[in-house]
Amino acid sequence: MYRTLLLSLLTLLLAACSSTPEPPPAPRQSSAFDGFYQQWRGVPYRMGGASRAGLDCSAFTQLAYSQVLGFNLPRTTESQASIGKPVDRYRLQHGDLVFFKTGWQQYHVGVYTGAGEFIHASTSKGVIRSRLDNVYWNSRYWQARRVTQ
Repeated sequence: MYRTLLLSLLTLLLAACSSTPEPPPAPRQSSAFDGFYQQWRGVPYRMGGASRAGLDCSAFTQLAYSQVLGFNLPRTTESQASIGKPVDRYRLQHGDLVFFKTGWQQYHVGVYTGAGEFIHASTSKGVIRSRLDNVYWNSRYWQARRVTQ
């Protein structure tokens, strides 16, 4: 009995020690939008603004697409939400537009930069990088669009 118990414990110990650890999460790949983000990071939010003095979320995405991709987006969030093709939130690619419903007939937009992150002009913090799985953004996620020329 003692011998069987000892053999069982030894087998369990060896099996546990030989298990393969999970690989670390993949690092966030650089996005073409990273340089643009660094230039605008911290610029304050200003409704209707479109300059370094302050800008709103749709002006931020409009400027990002213009400067990074040479593509002109419409000015408003609602107009941006109707262009391009819909994308499943689990198939996002660098540069996809991500949209959120933040209130009654209020919408927010940002640019997906990979690894579950997006850049945007936050009303409280200005231009920042946020995570889609953040409790606030996850609960308000609406749709994503892929815009190609």
